[in-house]
Amino acid sequence: VWSRLSGPWDILVVGGGITGAGIFREAVRLGLRALLVEQRDFAWGTSSRSSKMVHGGLRYLKDGHIRLTWASVRERQRLLAEGAGLIEPMGFLIATYQGDRPGRWAYRAGLSIYDLLAWQWSHRYYSAEDFQLLAPHLSAGGLEGGYRYGDAQTDDARLVLRILREAVAAGGVALNYARADSLLLGEEGTPSAGRVVGVRLRDVLSGRIAEVRAQVVVNATGAWADRLRAELGRPARIRPLRGSHLIFPGWRLPSAQALTFLHPLDRRPVFIFPWEGVALVGTTDLDHDRPLDEEPAISPQEVAYLMAGVEAQCPRLGLSLEDVLSTFSGVRPVIGTWRSDPSREPRDHVVWEEDGLLTVTGGKLTTFRLLARDAFRAIRRRFPALPPFDEQAPVLNPVDETLAGCGLDAPACRRLLGRYGAEAPALLAAAGEGELEPIPGTSFLWAEVRWAARAEGVVHLDDLLLRRVRAGLLLPQGGAALLPRVRSICQEELGWDDARWEEEEAAYRALWKRCYSLPERSAVPDWRDRAFWKGWRESRPVPPVPPPSLRPASFRSWAGRLRPPFLRSALSRALKRLERQAALRLRRLRPRRGGHQER
Repeated sequence: VWSRLSGPWDILVVGGGITGAGIFREAVRLGLRALLVEQRDFAWGTSSRSSKMVHGGLRYLKDGHIRLTWASVRERQRLLAEGAGLIEPMGFLIATYQGDRPGRWAYRAGLSIYDLLAWQWSHRYYSAEDFQLLAPHLSAGGLEGGYRYGDAQTDDARLVLRILREAVAAGGVALNYARADSLLLGEEGTPSAGRVVGVRLRDVLSGRIAEVRAQVVVNATGAWADRLRAELGRPARIRPLRGSHLIFPGWRLPSAQALTFLHPLDRRPVFIFPWEGVALVGTTDLDHDRPLDEEPAISPQEVAYLMAGVEAQCPRLGLSLEDVLSTFSGVRPVIGTWRSDPSREPRDHVVWEEDGLLTVTGGKLTTFRLLARDAFRAIRRRFPALPPFDEQAPVLNPVDETLAGCGLDAPACRRLLGRYGAEAPALLAAAGEGELEPIPGTSFLWAEVRWAARAEGVVHLDDLLLRRVRAGLLLPQGGAALLPRVRSICQEELGWDDARWEEEEAAYRALWKRCYSLPERSAVPDWRDRAFWKGWRESRPVPPVPPPSLRPASFRSWAGRLRPPFLRSALSRALKRLERQAALRLRRLRPRRGGHQER
């Protein structure tokens, strides 16, 4: 493939996460000659380390982000309709307690608006008695009841892979471990003088160099976006924020539905939700103060913060650090306004065109199609003959297969079709003897391990176990018990000899211990000690000082300008009024009672 890279391309997408994959897919759909390159593995960055939720962002309503929420819930509904087996509905529970703010009526108002934006009515209120049947491990002290509403979840890395694979099948070229070392600028005396006309690529594995030219170069590198922009002398605009999660075995933190609650320390929303047979607890929202090229890892303070939240919400379970199965952390590419509270930063996306470099960043996993649409509004100026963006085109290719007669039950067939699309029959055909059995402790089949090694661009063992089949997150010690059988598959499909396998295994074990397991127990603060609670904010990294032109008073993102201020202020006033009325009504109906001690 590298020998053919020097030919002219219509569009070159730098970045193999969900944003780059969405733009790449749309370029191929429009008939452009498209190339995508990723410096690590596909979805290596934020797109494999998200909270796995396809959601509208209920909390964004509180901050008045009406347009973002509206777009997100519509995209969620579309993905649910097209991605069965990959994007699945998930019920979310919100408990209401005596004396809590926001209260029951404020939640009711917010959930009503949330459902109206999605053109569906999914929320329902339950009494305390009924709510405890839905969440039996919940703290019961002062419980008034709670709401259930609908959202969705996915396997984020598999979503990226399916989009990329469908684009490649339609004629695109996608390369992982191909780093964009520098930008190519047009020569003096030409119409493109001083403008970006391509990139200098380096094969991370062999060191080979190629100069690739394209009519449009898209910077879809997420948290790394400022790196390419800096070559053009542009100021930094990305504020990398780290979100970390704890993973518990499903039997130790049982939950059939997701539970969202406000952390008792800082009133940030935290989730407990089932995923692939385990329970995820997250997330944090901190300035990431480590180099971006280092694999992110949870800090001891984040471990204590999340343990404090889950213990306050589910005190009867008696969870401890010994129960934690694994951890993971991701870095969000947030457009910085450099507010003191990172959680208050807007989650809008932006499209910047600077000296021929088109940067697309920010946004959410759920809205990747909208990022691609907005990118092509800018790209269209280079290709005026392009057909219009088809709003009705499917996000994922429809699959007519049923996999009848393969020997798997209906849920397993649905799951394979959702994750692999039209490639599911080929995956089954490639399976060896006994490989249609699930990997113990997961829903993944051994056949998926073989298919990933054969057809999905696996270069290192962590590509396989952390992003293709996720065993590194779901099983004790990163799936160490599976390694002998994985070894035989990798040696057969990838041609690894014993020395190469031993090198890969050692690197994988070291990576898992460093970035996917708990820090040293002695370094984790005692979350039951009030001194930790008092020092939480002081221990967080200090946000960088923004350039003067980007201070909050003067800087807004492109999408931020679209937020209707009158709707934001009207919603805020309405919610405050409802809270006041609810509090007054409670005081009239019964004597004021003390707060619940378990929280």
